[in-house]
Amino acid sequence: MEAAVPVAVSIGVSILGLTGYGIYMGFGPPSNKLDDPFDDHED
Repeated sequence: MEAAVPVAVSIGVSILGLTGYGIYMGFGPPSNKLDDPFDDHED
């Protein structure tokens, strides 16, 4: 059981890190380079 604790902590830290990175890329300064495909095809 004791060996499972570091594995669970590392998985949790990885999930939080990837979530934070995704939020930063989606809403932070790099988001200025993102393109909205719906704006490119106006009806």
